Amino acid sequence: MKIATAAYPIEPLTSWADYARKITDWVAKAADNGAELLVFPEYGAMELAMLSGADIAGDLEKSLHAVFKYLPDADDLHGDLAAKFGVTILAASAPAFDPALGTRPVNRARLFTPTGGRGIQDKQIMTRFERDIWNVAPGGPLQIFETELGKIGILICYDAEFPLLGRALADADLILAPSCTGTLWGYSRVRIGAMARALENQCVTVMSSTLGLAPWNAAVDTNTGMGGIFGPPDTGFPATGILAEGTLDQPGWTYAEINLQVIANARKDGMVLNRAHWVEQSGRDRTVTPQRLS
Repeated sequence: MKIATAAYPIEPLTSWADYARKITDWVAKAADNGAELLVFPEYGAMELAMLSGADIAGDLEKSLHAVFKYLPDADDLHGDLAAKFGVTILAASAPAFDPALGTRPVNRARLFTPTGGRGIQDKQIMTRFERDIWNVAPGGPLQIFETELGKIGILICYDAEFPLLGRALADADLILAPSCTGTLWGYSRVRIGAMARALENQCVTVMSSTLGLAPWNAAVDTNTGMGGIFGPPDTGFPATGILAEGTLDQPGWTYAEINLQVIANARKDGMVLNRAHWVEQSGRDRTVTPQRLS
């Protein structure tokens, strides 16, 4: 299959028509290039806040509610586009208020298939900004979505930096890592995490990024990154583990062709078997005795 992952610029859109046109144009371009799976970034949906005006978008708390107000329409748009273009789309994540999970919003990604399937995945571990300033809460548990393109798991940004979350998705063929990072440090952390998860699980990971300056909302005011698609540095994959990567802070899609059979072959008969040998860590003696060397 062909994967497209976005380096997506956050823009101060002022009408629903502008937003719908932008998303449609992005989906159409990826589909025209033969992509079957499209991955948008974390918090890309925050540009919906400006549809309620600059005063609302500039208020951290009010912007959460403003974006959530448009989420049903945004979901219908992505669902319609998935069907129209025959693609699977991971929409940009957004704050979602879910009464089943409490009174604070979660950071929710939504997956749409061309046959009408819809799935949701919430972020598990909050960054310091999300927990200390924005008061966004952890959401529902990790899931693996069985699709026509294979088994798909999602680790939203910071989640990709935690190996046990990655291990929970060990049966996934693809792990999508939508991100929103304000600095090169943050981008590098998520990228390193995504590459490590590909190594450990002997799977393909797909990282998307937000780009640009958005001073109208403090949550996404600065953004840096690029698209990247990674696999284990093993048989059938590039020696670097990098299947494709974009150009830093250059908007657009990054594409890569992948084959699920190559993933299966690496897991069965790779040069190393990280995924299978993971359990051997628990059998090792973890007693550490300090030794002074003179």
